[in-house]
Amino acid sequence: MKEYAPVVLRLAISLVFLWFASQQLMSTEMWTGLIPVSLIETTGFSAANFVHLNAAFEVVFGLTLMAGFFTRVSALLLALHLLSIILNLGYSAVAIRDFGLMLALVAVFLYGADRWSFDYHIKLKSELVEPRL
Repeated sequence: MKEYAPVVLRLAISLVFLWFASQQLMSTEMWTGLIPVSLIETTGFSAANFVHLNAAFEVVFGLTLMAGFFTRVSALLLALHLLSIILNLGYSAVAIRDFGLMLALVAVFLYGADRWSFDYHIKLKSELVEPRL
C-alpha cells in the first residue's frame, strides 16, 4: 500500500489546482478581489486578466503534475506559486490551508517521479535502451 501514497498525493494536489482553476475561469469576478491593487496599478492589467493568467498557470502545471510529467519542476513551481499567494494574503485561514498544500507539494517535489508518472516510465525506458556505438 505504501507505494500508492505518492501517487495519491500527486493526483489529489493536481485535482485541487484544477478545481481552483476551473472556478477562476467560470466565476472570475469572485476572484478579482484577491488581486493586489498595487499589481494592477503597476502593470496596467485588469484584475480579471490576472485571474485568467493564474487559472492558466494552474491548469498547465496541474495537468503536468497529474500526468507526472516534469514532476519535480511542476511541484516546485506550484509550491512557489502558493508561497506568493500566502505572502500576499497574510495570516488567515486561507493562508494556513495554502501552507498545508504547499508542504504537500514540497513532499511531491522531494519524492519525485512515482511509479505511475510519465517521468518514471521515461527514465525506465531510457535505462532499458542500450546506446548504439
